[in-house]
Amino acid sequence: MPSDLRTHAIVLRRTNYGESDRILSLLTPEGKIAVLARGVRKEKSRLAGGIELFSVADVVMHQGHSNLATLTSAKMLKFYGNIMTDLPRLELASHYLKRLDRLAEQTDNPEFFTILKQILHGLHRQMPLELVRTWAILNLARATGEEINLVRDVNEVELSVDQKYLWDGLEQALRPDMNGQIGVNEIKFARILLTKPLSFALKVEHYADLLPPLGLLVKSFE
Repeated sequence: MPSDLRTHAIVLRRTNYGESDRILSLLTPEGKIAVLARGVRKEKSRLAGGIELFSVADVVMHQGHSNLATLTSAKMLKFYGNIMTDLPRLELASHYLKRLDRLAEQTDNPEFFTILKQILHGLHRQMPLELVRTWAILNLARATGEEINLVRDVNEVELSVDQKYLWDGLEQALRPDMNGQIGVNEIKFARILLTKPLSFALKVEHYADLLPPLGLLVKSFE
């Protein structure tokens, strides 16, 4: 990291440090970065308003001689405040803050920032929880390198519009089964979820009916 970095950030975790400081775990387009926010717990701190949970901020951090960068500026750009007014949304948002905190520690992928930003936006806009959850699971699986085969079945046969399928979690592919609940519409919807922004899913006709059959598919990636 250069001596000074300006970027956008989402706070994943805040830990009190000393009398008035906090150590922050930030998710940025450059990856996960730990920073020290000096004096942020003081009443008149200029940094406090920019590092709220469930928000996106424009931040500047300075890397000195220590391994921990110092936060020098933080300006809130977007606050997803509606998340905090609904317990199920708050719980789901908190779950993904913790999950991205772990994933970003293991894998350096700039796409994580975009995915988390869309999750928070969807929850703030009161999109259906199951839609947000399904989109999030599929896209995080893809971003971490887990193959989601929606082109060929377990036998390497191209998927057919006339066939029904079950998801085979061990093979990470669809298995032909005429009693299965996954058909051409569910497959098309899963492909949309993997290639389009979360908000685009709302444009799909009867999307709510397509979510339950995909339940077993996404469960194998949780």
